Amino acid sequence: MQPNTAQVHIDHAPWFTEARLGMFVHWGLYSLAARHEWVMFREEIPVAEYRKYFEHFDPDLYDPREWAAAAKSAGMKYVVLTTKHHDGFCLWDSALTDYKSTNTPCGRDLLTPYVEALREAGLKVGFYHSVIDWHHPDFAIDGNHADRNNPDADAINATRTGERYREYLHGQVRELLSNYGTIDYLFFDFSYPNEGGTASAGSRFPGKGREAWGSEALMEMIRELQPGIVVNDRLDIPGDFVTPEQYQPDGAMVSGDKLVPWEACQTLNGSWGYDRDNLDYKTPDLLVRMLIDGVAKGGNLLLNVGPTARGEIDSRAADALAAMGEWMRVHGRSIYGAGASSFQPPTDVRYTQRGNRVYVHAFAWPFQFLHLPGLAGKVRYAQLLNDASEVAMMILEEGQEAGHMTPAGQAAGTLTLRLPVQRPNVAVPVIELFLTEESELA
Repeated sequence: MQPNTAQVHIDHAPWFTEARLGMFVHWGLYSLAARHEWVMFREEIPVAEYRKYFEHFDPDLYDPREWAAAAKSAGMKYVVLTTKHHDGFCLWDSALTDYKSTNTPCGRDLLTPYVEALREAGLKVGFYHSVIDWHHPDFAIDGNHADRNNPDADAINATRTGERYREYLHGQVRELLSNYGTIDYLFFDFSYPNEGGTASAGSRFPGKGREAWGSEALMEMIRELQPGIVVNDRLDIPGDFVTPEQYQPDGAMVSGDKLVPWEACQTLNGSWGYDRDNLDYKTPDLLVRMLIDGVAKGGNLLLNVGPTARGEIDSRAADALAAMGEWMRVHGRSIYGAGASSFQPPTDVRYTQRGNRVYVHAFAWPFQFLHLPGLAGKVRYAQLLNDASEVAMMILEEGQEAGHMTPAGQAAGTLTLRLPVQRPNVAVPVIELFLTEESELA
């Protein structure tokens, strides 16, 4: 057997690839608009007009213990909350701005109870932080700015100082990593060094990347304050893992010629923030398949919810999480600590592997027989994972038939499983294969 080459880890934080599944939470002033977290950008809402959401932000039903319970019951091992999104609004009592939750009708720091709730639940604590800020007076207007079509953009930019904004960015990150104890995870969003967009006036705006953010110095500070933290790859410099967004990679992810840890961030319905009228929800079965597909390629899944403006996870998201949790309850050992297998699966099957066990995830349920090339003589026992019921195994020789039900013709080295006609009543059935000692040592 070849080594499990796509099982890569972060040396200072092995928990990350053990966990495999986390919850993303996008929550802020845009939750009141309830029509996508980029509403300020999409509708080109001026700062003064957007302030109505600041003046009415009062999440009276916010209880992060309920968020933590929902994440834990879904089988998630970590949670990542937006401390500040692109609109610049902060969920904590930052000393560097008045644009924060403590100055709204809410009147309190919302990160402290969030961090406490996760720790009580045994979940890893994650922060998201936007390096973009459409509210800050020194953040230069560009093509990714809500005010990008302002005819006076060039004149406004002449008054803005990137150095002052970098000081603000670094200062807020220092607050987040100094005032809440151990923080396990940090997700920055996002750099665009080569795309600045075009204003209606016709002037071309430069993009923003590592120089705009002072990324090297920022990362050095982060490592000093939180040595065990994992940081993503969106500062325009390498991080601990890469972050494909809203798509499923077609294989293990590589940087240069080296396999790297990765995490796909995905939404339930195409929107990160609460979007009341968006009904384009993924089914629980599809979400489970996305999770399996990612782990089979060596990746994590960070699945997003967008709580309402009152602070609750809405019923549609809660139902999706509960359904994932039911599958994870009995199939979690095919996910936690698992990764890509060196064995090649047949069509409509995904393999994950953890130590001496290979997990066969059947995306399509065949009639009685499932043929697994390359596994003959390498498996000592097989069972359905949902109920630990034995699955019969056979190796068909040339010209042999399987119980007069299917013609022979399988390639040499193929292991054939005899499955029940009735598909198990789960989102995706899983067969657990126990490798022989010889295969374990190979």
